[in-house]
Amino acid sequence: MTVYGNFPGSRPRRLRTTPAMRRMVAETRLDPANLILPAFVREGITAPVAISAMPGVQQHTLDTLRKAAVDAVSAGVSGIMLFGVPTDEKKDARGTAGTDPDGILQVGLRAVREEVGDDLVVMSDLCLDEYTDHGHCGVLTADGRVDNDATLERYAEMAQVQADAGAHVVGPSGMMDGQVGVIRDALDQTGHEDVSILAYTVKYSSAFYGPFREAVGSSLKGDRKTYQQDPANARESLRELALDLDEGADMVMVKPAGPYLDILAKVADAVDVPVAAYQISGEYAMIEAAAEKGWIDRDAAIMESLTGIRRAGAQMILTYWATEVAERLCRS
Repeated sequence: MTVYGNFPGSRPRRLRTTPAMRRMVAETRLDPANLILPAFVREGITAPVAISAMPGVQQHTLDTLRKAAVDAVSAGVSGIMLFGVPTDEKKDARGTAGTDPDGILQVGLRAVREEVGDDLVVMSDLCLDEYTDHGHCGVLTADGRVDNDATLERYAEMAQVQADAGAHVVGPSGMMDGQVGVIRDALDQTGHEDVSILAYTVKYSSAFYGPFREAVGSSLKGDRKTYQQDPANARESLRELALDLDEGADMVMVKPAGPYLDILAKVADAVDVPVAAYQISGEYAMIEAAAEKGWIDRDAAIMESLTGIRRAGAQMILTYWATEVAERLCRS
C-alpha cells in the first residue's frame, strides 16, 4: 500500500485494543453512587405485587420495601425515591391521603428511615396524582382545570408531612409554577431547613410514562399537557431551570432521560448544582421487552443507556435497575 506523509501515524484504535485499555481511557464512568432506586409502596397488600409492564419491578409491602432499601445500601446505591400507592377508597378530589401523617407514603418513609437511617438518602415524590380520584397532579377548578395556586397550598402541606416522616429530600414533580419556592418556605417555617429539594425542573408530557400509571394505580383520565412540558420545546427548559434555582432548588432533574439527552446536556452545562435524570418506566420496559424477545443484549443495553445518560451530564440517575447495576459495577 502507498503511504502518504505520516498516515496512518494517528490511530485512535490504539486506545481500544483491550478491555483494560478501554477502561483506563474511558471518559465517562458509572459508579453505584450515581444511582437512585425508585420504589413503590402499596397500601393494603400482604405480598408484593408484580407490575406487568415492568418485569422485575413490584409494588412493595412495608417489609419488602425495607429489604429493598437494605439491598440498595449493600450495593452502594446512593438514594431511594419513594412513591405511595393508596387504596382506591382513600383517593379523593384533594388527595388528602397525600397529607395524612399516616398515609402510605409517610408510613413507608418512616419504615425506610427506621431500617437504614442515614445510610441511604431517602427521597419522597411530592405530588398529588397518586392520591386524587381524578389522577391529576393538583386540585381541580369547577370546570376541571388544574388550579395552580390552590395546588401549591397542598404541596406545602405535603412537604411538611413528608419531612416529618423522615424524608431527607423531597421531589416536587407536579410542574406547578412556583412550587419550589412555596415548598422551600414551608420546610423552613416548620423546622426542616436541612431537608433538600430535588426539583423536577424539566418534566415533559411523555408517551413513555405508560407503565408508571400501572405502578401507582393511576386514576388519570385525559392528559397533563397543560402543566407538563411540550416535547417540541427546548428553550423553556432553561426558563424553568432559572425559576427553580431562584426559588431555592438544591438539585434539579430532567425527566424522561433517554429521549431528552439534549436537554439534559443543556441543563448540566448551565448550572453549578447537582443534576439528576430519571430513566422512566417506558425506557425500562422497552429494554426489558426487547431483551425478552431476544432482539438485544439486555445487560449491555442497560449499561449503554445509563452510560449515555451519565455522559450527557447527569450526576444522579433514577433507574429501576439501580441495585442490579450497582451490584454489577461492584463485581467488575
